[in-house]
Amino acid sequence: MHTLYVLDASGFLYRSYFAIRNMTNKQGESTNALYGFIRSVLKVFKDFNPEHIVSVFDGPNNAKKRIALYPQYKAHRSAMPPDLRYQIEWAQEFCSLIGIPFLSIPEVEADDTMGSVAKWAEKMGAAVYLCTSDKDMAQLVNARVFLLNTHKENTIQGPAEIEKEWGVLPSQMIDLLAMTGDASDNVPGLAGFGEKTSAALLRQFGSLDYILAHPDEIPGAKKQEILKTQADIARISRDLVTVDLHVEIPREVAFYSKKGPALDPLKIFYTRMNFNSLLRELEVNPTQEQMLTPVEKEVVDYLIVDDKTSLEGLMAELSKHNEICFATLTTDALPMKGELVGIGFGVCPKKAWYIPLNGSLGAQQVLEAVRPLLENPALHFYGHNVKFHWHVLQNYGINVAALSFDTILASYILNAQGRQHSLDALFLDNFGKVKTSLPGLLGKGKNILSMKQVPLESAAQYCCEEVDYTCRLKAVLGKELLERNLMPVFKEIELPLSRVLAKMERKGIYVNVAYINQLSKELAQDLEKLQKEIFSMAGEEFNLNSPKQVSELLFTKMGISPPKKTATGHSTSAEVLEFLKNEHPLAGKILEYRLMEKLRSTYVDALPGQIDARTQRIHTTFNQSVAATGRLSSQDPNLQNIPIRTEAGRKIRAAFCPQLPDWSFLSADYSQIELRLLAHLSQDPVLIAAFRNNEDIHTFTAASMFGIDLDQVTQEQRYQAKAINFGIVYGQQAFGLARELNIEVKQAAAFIEMYFKRYHKVKEYIELSKENARMTGKAVTLTGRERAIPEIHNKNMQIRSAAERLAINTPLQGTAADLIKLAMLKMDEELMAAKTRGFMILQIHDELIFEVPDAEIPFFLKLVPEVMQGVMKLDVPLIVDISVGKNWKEC
Repeated sequence: MHTLYVLDASGFLYRSYFAIRNMTNKQGESTNALYGFIRSVLKVFKDFNPEHIVSVFDGPNNAKKRIALYPQYKAHRSAMPPDLRYQIEWAQEFCSLIGIPFLSIPEVEADDTMGSVAKWAEKMGAAVYLCTSDKDMAQLVNARVFLLNTHKENTIQGPAEIEKEWGVLPSQMIDLLAMTGDASDNVPGLAGFGEKTSAALLRQFGSLDYILAHPDEIPGAKKQEILKTQADIARISRDLVTVDLHVEIPREVAFYSKKGPALDPLKIFYTRMNFNSLLRELEVNPTQEQMLTPVEKEVVDYLIVDDKTSLEGLMAELSKHNEICFATLTTDALPMKGELVGIGFGVCPKKAWYIPLNGSLGAQQVLEAVRPLLENPALHFYGHNVKFHWHVLQNYGINVAALSFDTILASYILNAQGRQHSLDALFLDNFGKVKTSLPGLLGKGKNILSMKQVPLESAAQYCCEEVDYTCRLKAVLGKELLERNLMPVFKEIELPLSRVLAKMERKGIYVNVAYINQLSKELAQDLEKLQKEIFSMAGEEFNLNSPKQVSELLFTKMGISPPKKTATGHSTSAEVLEFLKNEHPLAGKILEYRLMEKLRSTYVDALPGQIDARTQRIHTTFNQSVAATGRLSSQDPNLQNIPIRTEAGRKIRAAFCPQLPDWSFLSADYSQIELRLLAHLSQDPVLIAAFRNNEDIHTFTAASMFGIDLDQVTQEQRYQAKAINFGIVYGQQAFGLARELNIEVKQAAAFIEMYFKRYHKVKEYIELSKENARMTGKAVTLTGRERAIPEIHNKNMQIRSAAERLAINTPLQGTAADLIKLAMLKMDEELMAAKTRGFMILQIHDELIFEVPDAEIPFFLKLVPEVMQGVMKLDVPLIVDISVGKNWKEC
């Protein structure tokens, strides 16, 4: 055995569990940690092609020995998440299938097993690579044992590298760790002894034993006192951090030999876990030899175009193709602020061209050369996040004429519940390859570069990779859109909408700065007044922004029963305070303070700094690929989260107004859209009749439930019916309704029963929605948009119940999202045809807001409801409420 690779399997799994989110198989079981683990193992295979390897896991009850020594060891850690526990078992199953031996020794931590294996292999004359990022393992490093961090560009650390990083020799690492302690494992260490201080002392005095034996030689009276009073703690800490090198392990070389993979069972395993990219890799590399040997560097043809002849030739060549991939390289993540550095083009995989704007040709010459190509309506362009690239080119007066595909939108439609639609994540998931990262290109921290400072070759590589990888992804994602009948959602809704959103973003919205500055002063006064009121009610002063102090006040000093606990104590989240406020007014006041403070800091104080100096307007970014429901979201700033039900929220809305005199805002809001969709989808005759007769649906529901005439319904009964109407849409159960209405659960259950007795088809729709989700693993909107719901089969009742609520709500909320998007598309088309001066500026949930000259208001009052009420045919009428005002609050 020449070399042995020892994998920190538990470390790989924990890292992946928290780094990768929202991955499940078709049974709704989490697979994120397993996927990251497999990728880590395969990376070791590809990069090092090991002949001898072992994967080491924590054994059951692994902390037993150290807890006996120090009962507080790891005491602060939460219990292992249940969905991580079963992924550990799967990881061990994968090891068996791929041909890697693994060790999981009862009552032994992985560190101790790894250390014992390393010590044995070292004696056998092997070089040992400990694949881990755990600093505790640095104590094992010597001339034959190395640390290999596969997550940090395969960084290898020997004795010299350890000394350089930590300031001590590997043999002194145990003493260093004992002095500094380890918060993650609750190892106490010596109070006030940080890494630098401890390393300096060890360099000067040699060992912890000497330091403890001669405390008076240590500089500083405080440190001397600590060494005298905490000597036992230091010795216990040393025992806790010392890796045990005497664990009983297999001591036959054959045990550590890599075996061949069991390909067919491995395919079944990948299929069970829904790991499509890993399955594709197996199909490409089906044999053991191909799969387990390093992959040769891919041959690509990336060219820099930096002279007139080459540029003209490229434009002529690209003009021959119907569809062209493009990408821009800029100096800012916000496209309207970024300076264009270069443009990339491609027409097929593995080949791309990069045209720098700061090269020998000059920016103007490049822009004039590419303009005719990009503005040619006969050519079709695609990319990753085309809205971004469209904006960048618009900054230079170039209007990309025809957009045919966007890989970020395609990925979103195919996997709306997934969070990772970045090009890096998509390429890794689909092809198992790692793209050059932006931090890798620009660097980090104080040494970070501007894109203009990046060497030409590196910038070209980065941009060409984006073009090349987008070309490859288009083929894969486009095929899947067709196979799953999702191309209409992509082509008819999302892709054309991206241009509409881009136009709205460029228009932006005006903010009255003088008003917002005055509002900041008023809110500061309101917060101060509210703070005094809270302190008076509490009988003491405390830090309102400290969850710990609020928790201590409410649950310890005041003796309120806490409804929810976190790993660090009793929660004081908005949800908890909302739950408590009816019985405990102080909780309500603290919640009010927090909400007001958040609005002040997030909006009132931040908005002036977000105004574009050139336009004097704020340009939010609309996100199309974030919300799993199909809804849009916005950021920088998030204008969709400014509340309308609080006075502070309404005051903030008043700051948004038309930029010019004699202009107004016009708001168009779909009325009770999700309830109307519920009537249509459930085909409930009573609900349909109510909407067709233009009844007040909440009053109507109350009258139906309580068996009284419409004019006999009280305000309380209408309020209760309203809560039920909207609660049903979100799958609310009796407990949730009881909490909202502040009534007994039994009474809430009776209300729900009365509701379903009257609207029996709604009950059937709910049960059918859940059953369809169980059968198909998804929910579908009226337009055909899908949302996968694998959690519908989860064994955990809470997770399964949440999935059932999604099954009920997704067709409603998702269709409402598509409805407003279709309305935006049609409105944009009509406004362009009419050549109005007025324009669309915002989309907020079910509402569209327009900035309109007063002279055009009559035209808009007629056009907007006609368009919005006519974009989708339902069995109940669509109603749009219109209002006009001189600011957003008035609408």
